[in-house]
Amino acid sequence: MNDDPNRIFTIPNILSLFRILLIPIIVWLYVFEESYYFAAGVVVLSALTDVVDGMIARRFNMVSNVGRVLDPIADKLTQLVVLFCLCFRFRKLLIPLVVLALKEVVGGIFSLIALKKSKTVPNARWYGKAATVVLYITIFIHLVWPDLPNLVSDILIALSVAMMLLSFVLYTINNIRKIKSEENV
Repeated sequence: MNDDPNRIFTIPNILSLFRILLIPIIVWLYVFEESYYFAAGVVVLSALTDVVDGMIARRFNMVSNVGRVLDPIADKLTQLVVLFCLCFRFRKLLIPLVVLALKEVVGGIFSLIALKKSKTVPNARWYGKAATVVLYITIFIHLVWPDLPNLVSDILIALSVAMMLLSFVLYTINNIRKIKSEENV
């Protein structure tokens, strides 16, 4: 396959765009149709597509700078929008929604500074992937279990927030190191 990291039209990038296009469908199913199971199914499809696009990108050397940016944007947009929708039924989900939004804004600023200094788009790390998995599990359970007991919801929210904070701290440390190492060159 092509080794050009600046290519745009790759299968993984098309799959990331597909995930973005699924967002209005999820909203429609959850908010307007109140089809919680179908909405959850589309969220699962989105998450599986995320896994598949990463596997294709690595296996067939289709990793691109566009994909490194588009893939997390598709993830975060999906997570933010679905959390927002779920907040109307589960008010405490506002906590991970706010944490995710702040994490992405602050982390995005650090990542842009690191990108400007190093001229490379960073790869996803295990802790970011772990936070994403825990958040998707939390989202899925809240989607398919509309009468979820408060205790279960609280535990899932606490786990999600803890993983997002861990991810934020570790990404921030990584970006600061990258910024400092580029300043010393």
